[in-house]
Amino acid sequence: MEFQLLGPVEAREGARRIALSGSKVHTVLATLLLARGRVVGDGRLSELLWGWEPPATMNAQIYTYISRLRKLLGPRAQLIRRQPGYQLLAEGARIDVVEFEQLDRQGRLALEERRFADAAELLRRALDLWQGPALASVTPYLAEAEVPQLEEARMTALEHRIEAEPALGRHQPLVSELTGLVSEFPVRERLRAQLMAGLYRSGRQADALHVCHEGRGVLAEELGVDPGPDLTAAYQAALTGDLGRLPRPARTGSTVPGRRSYAPRSAPVMLPPDVVEFIGREREFERLCAALTPAPADRRQTFRPRRLLINGMAGVGKTALAVRVAHAVAGEFPDGVLYPRLHHEDGTVKDSDAVLAQLLHALGERPEDTLAPGRGHGRLDELIHRYRTSTAGRRLLIVLDDAANELQLDALLPVTTDTAVLVTSRGRLSTVPGSFAYTLEPMGTAESHALLAAVVGGSRDAVEPDIARTIVEACAGLPLALRIAGTRLASRPHWPAARLARRLADPLARVTELRIGELDVQRTLASPLRRLSLQEREFIASIAGHDAGAFTASATARSLALSEDTAEELLERLVEGAVLEMAGIDAAGEPRYRFHELHRLVAVGCRDRESDRSLTRAG
Repeated sequence: MEFQLLGPVEAREGARRIALSGSKVHTVLATLLLARGRVVGDGRLSELLWGWEPPATMNAQIYTYISRLRKLLGPRAQLIRRQPGYQLLAEGARIDVVEFEQLDRQGRLALEERRFADAAELLRRALDLWQGPALASVTPYLAEAEVPQLEEARMTALEHRIEAEPALGRHQPLVSELTGLVSEFPVRERLRAQLMAGLYRSGRQADALHVCHEGRGVLAEELGVDPGPDLTAAYQAALTGDLGRLPRPARTGSTVPGRRSYAPRSAPVMLPPDVVEFIGREREFERLCAALTPAPADRRQTFRPRRLLINGMAGVGKTALAVRVAHAVAGEFPDGVLYPRLHHEDGTVKDSDAVLAQLLHALGERPEDTLAPGRGHGRLDELIHRYRTSTAGRRLLIVLDDAANELQLDALLPVTTDTAVLVTSRGRLSTVPGSFAYTLEPMGTAESHALLAAVVGGSRDAVEPDIARTIVEACAGLPLALRIAGTRLASRPHWPAARLARRLADPLARVTELRIGELDVQRTLASPLRRLSLQEREFIASIAGHDAGAFTASATARSLALSEDTAEELLERLVEGAVLEMAGIDAAGEPRYRFHELHRLVAVGCRDRESDRSLTRAG
């Protein structure tokens, strides 16, 4: 039996092509083949079939696709149900991806050993296996996850094959081929460098230099970066006639399966310490790690572009989750992990030029070199240009913590596909290109109890169930509040837990009690309120004193003597800023809004303090 993935997904038995119908069946087959005999979980299959919004009947539909494949493939391919998913075993089957990788690996070894004729032949056979764009008949979710590394493997094999050809005296035919490839892939610098070498060897030095100047312009216009080492070395070689300057392909050693390590010592790792008591968020953690992790260790290691956004109200655990994920996947990013905070401790937004200078220093630039002359846009543009040049081609993970808005992010997003970006933000950043946003909600009751118990730990006897329930209810699922409450109990082992529970049960005292050391619920939740416009702050002050519960735009408009459109616009802006939550739709089809209880109490406190200051000034 033969399977084809390097083109339209196909299965053949001898000369007979097996008729597979529909992108979903093609996707299931391709996913199981790419797993190389490992079990693929139902959750992973669901993501690759339907993305992040699977149907309620997903398990039944997956079973149907598996049953259909069993009938089509027959006994020579075993589709086995093994928890938590399915496994495909096809002993003796020919799979074009596996054959491609074997030939590619043999060709690279021959090239490193300077057996150029063998290398060219092996790599040509590997490339001949491609019958068109890889995985051409699968869902876009599987294509997004797998095609980039397959295409990268193909292009790298092509570059290695072209590297072997000149040693066999095939300069002239290569120039024509490379001219077409550079036109198709204008920002791929190694191809352009190889074209320059071919032109120079063919006695066309001026044309070689023109190709370099053209490439410099394309890189600046398309990516905002300067040429990398390959193109720079080719340019110097063309100027001096020293073809020894031309870079050779990097060795592509394999990774030891199962091994995870941080970046080399020379690579920056700016992450804060991982959170010890990390409870819950398993689903979010697994999905974020899967999105940031490239192919398994025994497959070709390539990196896919990722821009992941974690949204949610202040104190809901966005930073803890992002740091946890970054520590888990750090070994996949050999050039380092960067972690700038985008707000000062007082809640004010950091200037982009200060953040860029910090990142450039971490990437190896001397502090004095980042002090570009002038202020304003000139300095910022210079730093952005340096940053994009420094990150181009590096396999980095950048965690941008507590982003204010899309404008702030625009200067900090790399433009090349090797670097992954994980962003946390209290607002909903919906216009960041190429991104996926995930909203983090407050914890459920079970997770809240588990987190409280973990923070309290063994420093005191277990908190009585009724008292623990009171504390958990007062914290309203906010991880920050739960950590503060647990830390207060852990640091005072002889202090009755009932005492803290009584204080937290009083709404007027609750937010002031939820403070210890640098952790402060009132300060944290008041920070986004300070970022609001004057109109929004006055609006919040007017509705904060209402009874807890959901309300509609029309009810708010009536109570505040506003037009319904104005009230709805203000409420929606507060939802976007993670100050209010959506609470569903009422019987009349009107959206309902609500405060998180702690956010409401903080807003009430801010309103009352502002009123006290006004009375003091009037007196």
